[in-house]
Amino acid sequence: MNAPAANGVLASNVMHFARLLRRAGLPVGPGEMVAAATALAHVDITDRRVMHAALRAVMLRRHEHAALFDQAFSVFWRNPEAATFEALLSQMDGRAASQERAPPGARRLAEAMATAKPRDRPPEPDQPRQIDAILTASGQERLETLDFEAMSAAEIAEAKAAIGRLSLPLDERRTRRFRVAARGSRVDLKRTMREALRHSGEIFDITRRVPVTKPPPLVVLCDISGSMARYAQILLHFLHAVANDRDRVTVFLFGTRLTNITRQLARRDPEIAFAQVASLVPDWSGGTRIGEALSEFNCLWSRRVLAQGAVVLLVTDGLDRDGAVGLAENMARLHRSARRVIWLNPLLRYDGFAPKSQGARAMLPYVDEFRPVHNLASLRGLVTALSSAAPPRLQAAALWEGRT
Repeated sequence: MNAPAANGVLASNVMHFARLLRRAGLPVGPGEMVAAATALAHVDITDRRVMHAALRAVMLRRHEHAALFDQAFSVFWRNPEAATFEALLSQMDGRAASQERAPPGARRLAEAMATAKPRDRPPEPDQPRQIDAILTASGQERLETLDFEAMSAAEIAEAKAAIGRLSLPLDERRTRRFRVAARGSRVDLKRTMREALRHSGEIFDITRRVPVTKPPPLVVLCDISGSMARYAQILLHFLHAVANDRDRVTVFLFGTRLTNITRQLARRDPEIAFAQVASLVPDWSGGTRIGEALSEFNCLWSRRVLAQGAVVLLVTDGLDRDGAVGLAENMARLHRSARRVIWLNPLLRYDGFAPKSQGARAMLPYVDEFRPVHNLASLRGLVTALSSAAPPRLQAAALWEGRT
């Protein structure tokens, strides 16, 4: 619009909106505030869509924050003076099971709005301290079982710190290589003869060797479609910790296309790593083509990364945009190429979940394990499962049929 429109009340609202985003966990600083005020000075602020596009272009840095930004814009610019937003809080705290679920990130936004209290309010008088002797779960125990979708900004930060401390000791497998050992089970004849040549053919010692054991390669295929974006954001911290803790870890993201982010996750600084991932992945929170992504992986990458009995983690809810076209064939090929295929599905957090979609029915027969991935406890269970010996193959479909 015009330059004066960016001054006065509008500039103040931009500042409060930036503070709201920062309290909700988005990386918004003074630079974004200045850029937002400048952008609004050159657009028609009477058009809500134009204003939203301008603010999103200059204040949003990462694809995974888009849903929360859109939610904050819708709530704040409808009524900037409302500080508590009781309706939004009631959605998170008093919502019945039959009511509509709150959108992802709504709790973080509600808490951020609740903390936006006027500073000129007089302090409340001290209340007498009361000791609650009721046996309740500790904060750490609650954090372990709390769904990633329902976490506040502070809880997400705690969860990311806990995920960073997780280690993934995959069960070591015997390889075809050998190393010298004083009490080896086999005689290394070549090395023994070479040592004898140094002493005019006299054999003074017999060199022994043992097989080399090492963890198998780990390959992760993570769905970043709209239904999985909120979980993929947390799982990226887990994958970053794993990729920096061990060798031979390959990570792919897929939505409508397949993207290899192994090199980006190798950066030690998570902020730098995720910034590079965000700039590389164009289809975050888009559609899902699981069959097409697996076909591309099987044709271009399987021979490179699935050697020596690799373990594959397939992170998806099984909702395929293409109706599971070619999914069964590509899952069968993936299952033949890997030693172990583990399907991680956040929908398993529901007791009444059943694989009724076409994609889930096509994938389940070619999965060795079917596990949930929605909170810290499920991630610790995954670490325990990967650290133990692999069960017999094709257990997931058989166990699921037994349950149903």
